[in-house]
Amino acid sequence: MKPLNPKFGSFNNKNIWIIGASSGIGEACTKLFSAQGANLIISGRRVDALEAISASYSTSNSAIKVIPMDVNDEDSVNTASQQVNEQWQRIDLLLFVSGIYEPIRADKFVFSKVFKTINTNLLGPMRVLEKALPRFLSQGNGHIAIVSSVAGYSGLPKSLAYGPTKAALINFLEALYYDLSPKGIGVHLISPGFVATPATAQNDFEMPALITPEAAALYIAKGLSNGDFDIHFPKRFTLFLKFLRLLPYRLYFWILKTFIKI
Repeated sequence: MKPLNPKFGSFNNKNIWIIGASSGIGEACTKLFSAQGANLIISGRRVDALEAISASYSTSNSAIKVIPMDVNDEDSVNTASQQVNEQWQRIDLLLFVSGIYEPIRADKFVFSKVFKTINTNLLGPMRVLEKALPRFLSQGNGHIAIVSSVAGYSGLPKSLAYGPTKAALINFLEALYYDLSPKGIGVHLISPGFVATPATAQNDFEMPALITPEAAALYIAKGLSNGDFDIHFPKRFTLFLKFLRLLPYRLYFWILKTFIKI
């Protein structure tokens, strides 16, 4: 079956902008893509961490440039986007990994925490794309990949802020694909399960099918190379959650209460 996107192919000598590269999945992707010869710009708020990553993973065949950016700050996004455009005449891949997670339940529902999550996880990538889309449209090619989560598939415990942002991202990327695919631009929805990162370290429950950031990076690279729109992993977990969303609510909530002890 023909893939929904153009296949990304080799990472060698491709220009890749990774947003949210200071730890976790973003750092692992930086390491993997650099080892395969990509030219990288890495962005985020933690400049010291980004500089250390650049120093660790740069090779003779792969340059890693640090451009600081806070996705919550429009001026910061504007400045970083301009610097990227000045650095490269084309962008082959924009990979947006940046995001925050804080467990929230109804008895500790605080709007300021909810707004912070929405501002980073949903409005953050939208701020960046406002500046990046004209470049991709003028190129008539390239790839845009944004990390959502399986938490966006359906309502889950402790996810009153995080889950809705990821559900909105899924909807946003589906709409974005509809617009950009006819123009030759690849759009990729990345939905990891549990990945061992500083964010998931907050969880006080057993995380099924937990994988390393390095494993997540390999899944992402494979999905991009194959031209997949829906890159979700590990499938032994994500396929079960996709099945759950198809069930009637009475059965869905019964399964959650019975098998998810949070």
